[in-house]
Amino acid sequence: MTAVNHQVSKALVDRYGAQTVFVLEDLTGIRGATARVRRRNRYTSVSWAFYQLRQMIEYKATLHQARTVAVAPRYTSQTCPKCGHVARANRDKRRHRFACQRGHYRSNDDRIGGMNLHRLGIEYRVTGATGARPQS
Repeated sequence: MTAVNHQVSKALVDRYGAQTVFVLEDLTGIRGATARVRRRNRYTSVSWAFYQLRQMIEYKATLHQARTVAVAPRYTSQTCPKCGHVARANRDKRRHRFACQRGHYRSNDDRIGGMNLHRLGIEYRVTGATGARPQS
């Protein structure tokens, strides 16, 4: 995993470089949440070195004059990026589907999370605040 994390972090920082704001979910405590995964799926779910990848992105971003911002993962895949409606019912986690109960926007739930992180990055660039913690 260390080699993969180095490759991924290097590719991201090299691709986007200086003046980039990398918005990362603060996945502290993710191990506890994934401990409830079925045994046959457990290795895939809990083996990824989230914190290590984040550390590598942070230090490589600093070396390239880029910034990283850690945001709470709460609601990133339950918030509609179009209308802002937040509801647990918006996301079907098992099928990886998102369907806004108010605005009826539909997409993949991971894509929705990515769209919301992108929005938080733009918000950070414009106002300097997202409720996020700047890392570098």
